[in-house]
Formats: sequence, C-alpha cells, structure tokens
Amino acid sequence: MSAIKDSKDVLRQGAVRTIERRAFLKQGLSLGALTLLTGCDVTDQDSVQTALNAISRWNDRVQATLFSNRLVPTYPESAAVKDFRSNQYYGEDAVPKIEGSSFKLGLSGLIDNRKPWTLPELYALPQTSQVTRHVCVEGWSMIGKWTGVPFRTFLERIGADLSAKYVGFECADGYYSSIDMASALHPQTLLTFKISDETLAPKYGYPLKLRVPTKLGFKNPKWITAMYVTNRFSGGFWEDRGYNWFSGI
Repeated sequence: MSAIKDSKDVLRQGAVRTIERRAFLKQGLSLGALTLLTGCDVTDQDSVQTALNAISRWNDRVQATLFSNRLVPTYPESAAVKDFRSNQYYGEDAVPKIEGSSFKLGLSGLIDNRKPWTLPELYALPQTSQVTRHVCVEGWSMIGKWTGVPFRTFLERIGADLSAKYVGFECADGYYSSIDMASALHPQTLLTFKISDETLAPKYGYPLKLRVPTKLGFKNPKWITAMYVTNRFSGGFWEDRGYNWFSGI
C-alpha cells in the first residue's frame, strides 16, 4: 500500500506542476498587460495574486451569464464513442475500486433529508440518457452516451435548498469539485450510472459520475462518494491550483 501511495503522490505532484504551468499560460495576460490593467507591482506576489483572483472572478461571472441557460448540442446514438477515453491525473491501474454492495452516497449541508443513498436506491430513480460531447481542457473531445438521473430531480428528492449558491462533491480518489446551483439545475446535468448503456466501469467513475456537458471535463467529477449544498464557495482540486472555476464551454 505504501508503494501505491508514494506512486500516487508522485503522479499528483507532477500533474499539479503541469496544470499550474498551463493555468499561468491560460490566464491570457502577460505580466506587462497585468501591470497596465491593474497598476500592481509585478514584483509584489501578493498584489499579482490578488489581481489574478479578481480577473478570475470576473471571468466566472461573465461565463455564468453566457453559459448557465445554454443547451449544448445533442447527437444521434451512432455518433457516440463506445470505447470512451479514460482520463485522470494518474495511471489507470490506480483508479479507485469501490464495492457497490456497501456503497453509500453521503449528503450534508443545506439538505432536508441527509440520509445516505445506496446504489439500489439511486438506480430506482427515474433515468434518462443523453448523447453529448465531453470537452477536455487538454484539447481533446469525444461524444458519448450517458445515462442517469437528472441532477435537478435528485436535488429535489433530497430536499436540497435550490436557492443556495453551490453544490460540492467529494470523490474516492481525493478529488473534489463544486459547481454553481444554476449549472446543477441545468436540464442536461445528470448524475450518471451508465456509459454506452453499460454500468460505469471503474475507469469511468463507478459508481457515480456527474455529467455536466456545459462545462469542461474536469468539472465532471467521478467516483463521487459525498456531496453537499452550501452558500460557501468551495473551489475545486484543479481550480485551487489555477484553473478557472466556472469553466463553461
């Protein structure tokens, strides 16, 4: 177990360094432009970070205005890729293996009924399918077919406060993420159980993956073990390392 943990730590650290370099480039501003826009001293790291955070928050607001009510294109089933690409910040041999028979989805925060949900209970919810394009921040995309419960239906079923600002997720591999409530209630956002009409394989996020086709892939958490509703900004694994939080497509 120690060797596996050490290997994961090395992969995680390498991924973080890579993502941080990309995040800096993706800010879209040179230090010179930042100085002109903000008047801050680029040798003052606190000042620079404050300016970048302000720009990122402004970017989030603009994206929320543009993308929150937008429907992404859907495709015929024939366009869906059967052998969908598995993607995470570590090797496929290290993906979490979750025992479905003992799984329980934990709930907390601004939710009336916080009773944990078993897989049979989740599978009994009304389900729908969609064929949409998954867009990765790394530059690739694929069309896939996902099946699950509309996330709005699930939030209503558990008595979530739909006027709250955020829904957050915790995952079996230590990943975490959060989305705005408008995106959570979007008609195309699904809590998915299947891909290509088959139960999610471990590499695709078994037992639960959130599918938010209006956002980049890293905003679609896999191996979800817990979720919460809150008015407190929760960030995310990559977002806390420099990526834009809203990340609409």
